[in-house]
Amino acid sequence: MSGTTVGLIMFGILMCLLVLRVPIGISMFLVGAGGFLTMLGGGAVPLLLSSLKNLVYARLSNYDLSVIPMFLLMGQFATHGGLSKALFSCVNAFVGHLRGGVAMAAVGACAGFGAICGSSLATAATMGQVALPELRRHKYSGALATGTLAAGGTLGIMIPPSVPLVIYAVLTQESIGKLFMAAVLPGLIAMLGYMIVIRIVVTLKPEAGPAGPRVSWPERMRALGRVFPVLIVFLVVVVGLYGGWANPTEAASIGAAACGILAVVSGGMRLQGVKDSILGAAEATAMIFLVLLGADMLNSGLALTQMPAELANWVKGSGFSPLLVMASILLIYVFLGCVMDSLAMILLTIPIFYPVVMGLDFWGMSPDDKSIWFGILALMVVEIGLVHPPVGMNIYIINSLAKDVPLIETFKGVMPFLASDFLRILLLLFFPGITLYLVHAFGS
Repeated sequence: MSGTTVGLIMFGILMCLLVLRVPIGISMFLVGAGGFLTMLGGGAVPLLLSSLKNLVYARLSNYDLSVIPMFLLMGQFATHGGLSKALFSCVNAFVGHLRGGVAMAAVGACAGFGAICGSSLATAATMGQVALPELRRHKYSGALATGTLAAGGTLGIMIPPSVPLVIYAVLTQESIGKLFMAAVLPGLIAMLGYMIVIRIVVTLKPEAGPAGPRVSWPERMRALGRVFPVLIVFLVVVVGLYGGWANPTEAASIGAAACGILAVVSGGMRLQGVKDSILGAAEATAMIFLVLLGADMLNSGLALTQMPAELANWVKGSGFSPLLVMASILLIYVFLGCVMDSLAMILLTIPIFYPVVMGLDFWGMSPDDKSIWFGILALMVVEIGLVHPPVGMNIYIINSLAKDVPLIETFKGVMPFLASDFLRILLLLFFPGITLYLVHAFGS
């Protein structure tokens, strides 16, 4: 069999294993090892073991990866320290008196929490516990309440710091600081888009999102003061990274320490909370690293088949327009979101799609700009998988918290937000300057 045929068979087997609910890290490892032995013959087991030894050391000795547990720990401190409540109270104080305002406050709080968390699932679960009771107390419809929180949870990976962006940077040798800076404007556009969706929904169905009570200006200022340290943490991490005075691990470590201190001082976190935070970060890190090793093994097998290189060469010689190729890649991401999580999609597809994209011309962009732009586009489409049926992990997390809301209502509630997602992707696809503006402004 040709290498391309072996590569396609590997992907077919991988999809079957995922359908059988074999963990993604183990699935990629088994398929990669199988492809390795298929290409080199059954007698290559010693070579496989030797390659595995080198592969594990090369991956886990990568200093840049130490940023992941630090960002996860920062999010754990924010979760267990009650910072999420302060964020929601602050935004709600300013917009809660508007029709649909409590839902808008939930979206704004998700964006703020995403600035210190980096995980969509954690953002959805945490903000769901904080905002859902308030939404139900103000008699918001089940569809709007759960749909808002499921969609708002995706801001956890769109607003930097973002774990998938760190993984993308490691896979492509891209600057973490530049990727974080490039994600700021698209993340803010996503937040504003969700708020506009809420406004449209409550305009068409006023009973879906009644207005809350108005809060006095002194109370608003007090609420703002309670979350001001969170803004400082965000600026320290992102500006420190891009400003060059701290490397990714140093910035993440400072951010984690600052969040821990804030959680103890303002959130009242105690020793048990510290223990839970460390354990939660360790478990999530172990899971991510297992998936990383599985992806490395799969990529080793695919490299022997030469399928990624052959695919890139075929696309170059096919005569297809770059936009058509990009549209096809983005659609593949949407379909993959139906069967796997965001991290798995990044690890599985970037080694294949990245060479294809880098070999095409998009509006005369330089390779560096193209790499950053594609990373943000991929992140935007990957987050759709978190709210896209039939998997939609954020939907199931929120629905498990709102047991009185049928699952079909949550799916209905998230559909208008999906429309906003697709419009935003089109905007970023045709106007890459939006993504690259801050990178160029602060890089000049």
